[in-house]
Amino acid sequence: MNISIEKRLNSPLVQALAVLLIAYTIMVIGWLFNRFQPENSDPLFCWSIGAAFMLFFAMMNSVLSLRADSFMKYWQASMYSYILLALGTALVAWGLSGITINDAGSYRWIYMVISIGFIVFLTMVNFMKTIVKFAEKEEWNEPRRK
Repeated sequence: MNISIEKRLNSPLVQALAVLLIAYTIMVIGWLFNRFQPENSDPLFCWSIGAAFMLFFAMMNSVLSLRADSFMKYWQASMYSYILLALGTALVAWGLSGITINDAGSYRWIYMVISIGFIVFLTMVNFMKTIVKFAEKEEWNEPRRK
């Protein structure tokens, strides 16, 4: 069961869990700072960290999808992992801040925009990969004659 870190990072679920763990750690540190210095506290800090790490996952996962053997399997795993990450960051942010996403101002819209952007990023990368594969199959020695 010796699987390299590189192989593990190819799994969208591992990526999402790692990002969730990092986001959770930063949210807890921010929550502790808010507890000890309430005059400088930002009640929406956890929501902004959650949104930032969702965007980070979207970009990272899209770029790492270039290495995937089967795009459809990777895309499906990425969608489930993204949903897990979105729910995880939202629940942790809600738990630590005590503010629901409906009361968090524009963060509901930010979560939606990042979610739609994630699908667009993943689709664009797949489209670029398809174009590159097609270009590699073509011979570029000379232009075709009509």
